[in-house]
Amino acid sequence: KQKKRQMGDTKHFCPVSLKESFVLYPGLQEYAAKYKEKIYYFSTSEYRDKFLKNPEEYVAHKEPLQAPPLRVCLLGIHGAGKSTCARQIAAKLGIFHIQFEEYLQELILPKTRKKVGPSFDEDHEDDNKIPEELEDFSQTMTKTEREKSKQEVQLTDEEEAIKANLMDNMELPPKVLDKIVPDWWKKEPFRSTGFILDGFPRTSDEARYLSERGLCPDVAVYIQVEEDDILNRLIPLRLKKWKDRQRKKKEYKKKLKELKAKKRV
Repeated sequence: KQKKRQMGDTKHFCPVSLKESFVLYPGLQEYAAKYKEKIYYFSTSEYRDKFLKNPEEYVAHKEPLQAPPLRVCLLGIHGAGKSTCARQIAAKLGIFHIQFEEYLQELILPKTRKKVGPSFDEDHEDDNKIPEELEDFSQTMTKTEREKSKQEVQLTDEEEAIKANLMDNMELPPKVLDKIVPDWWKKEPFRSTGFILDGFPRTSDEARYLSERGLCPDVAVYIQVEEDDILNRLIPLRLKKWKDRQRKKKEYKKKLKELKAKKRV
């Protein structure tokens, strides 16, 4: 009978990826090596060679190797309820909830001073702007605030890419993702606590990016929802937002009328 193969401490996961990146990355049979009668699998030939130079650095000694925390990618179309589910799961498991789009908004918010994107009505940002000839009669803005609002915001190339992603769903280039995504796997407090990443990856290129960087989620969940359910959930919210916008327009017209009357006096 063939002898049963004895797997190493990390089973079929790469011990070098676990030690250096704190990631459970599946090893491949073509990159296998034997050490002390145990078989270890590695994600790359470079990691296998690294292991063979100093195997004691990557194996368990007195205590078992520590496994990384749970990392989850939650996927689904807009309106599927990802954020609602993610918040509940994160609270139950004691891990971080990262809403990808919201995180991008926070990165450029200091410069844009408002959230951007189709759902934030950026195309109508000047609808309620008071004409310059009436500004002196308005008490809603100080002179400093008016000057600040007129200053043209200069965005960096990275910030422009983030804005294009939020506005037109343009894919973020790898060099921008490199400054955002790896930290959730490699830096504290995410590294030791774990997270549920809501809304990323969204495309095959973004999924390929995670794979090429060795950033493996432990679980990827796709929420599939019927179209009618999404419409029933989103239409009341959109209707409320439309009503609020109509109310603000009405208030603006009233205010404008009062300012014009004050100027005639």
